[in-house]
Amino acid sequence: MGLLLAPIVVPLVLVGLYRFVPPPITPLMLIRAGEGHGIEQDWVPLEAVSPHVIAAVIGAEDNLFCSHSGVDWDSVHDAIDTYESGGRLRGASTISMQTAKNLFLWPGRSWVRKGLEVYLTLYLEALWPKTRILEVYLNIAEWGPGLYGIGPAARHHFDRSPSLLNRGEAALLAVSLPNPLTRSASQPTGALRQRASVIQQRMVQIESLLDCVRGE
Repeated sequence: MGLLLAPIVVPLVLVGLYRFVPPPITPLMLIRAGEGHGIEQDWVPLEAVSPHVIAAVIGAEDNLFCSHSGVDWDSVHDAIDTYESGGRLRGASTISMQTAKNLFLWPGRSWVRKGLEVYLTLYLEALWPKTRILEVYLNIAEWGPGLYGIGPAARHHFDRSPSLLNRGEAALLAVSLPNPLTRSASQPTGALRQRASVIQQRMVQIESLLDCVRGE
């Protein structure tokens, strides 16, 4: 019986714990360490992060972060349709889903991992406020080789505190998130700069959609 309950109880306990305690390490950190990368991480409270970073990350990753319940089912259905039509299995992940994945799961694309991601996301959304989900995401996301969290990212790429990042720097960091091992916020390609420019415009457009992360 204990083995049957473990997949339910263990995630529930960890999600409850991480509601208040910074996660010490993630599977991705261990995988990258095994690949020869270091682990540079320090915790930065959400209130110590530039609002430009918050707007840029939501604008780049999940415009509807404040309004959905963790899973964007329309995007999931679209991804399934694309896959069944012969296309590549794509993420369709919200920030909540990416937080669950980064916190508990491994990188890669498979239906098994996607199912676990959705399952764990429902836990996060049930037990954490949106501010906590975003705070954890910003602190465990990979921002470069061996860099985890907005604190090390801000120092490494722009030699400043995350509270002092400006709009342009925030946008460059946000657009590097999908592939931080090959995209550099501090040494951006022309394409990355162009994408960051689009995100800066979007940051203004979604201003009215950010109420859930402006404090509780």
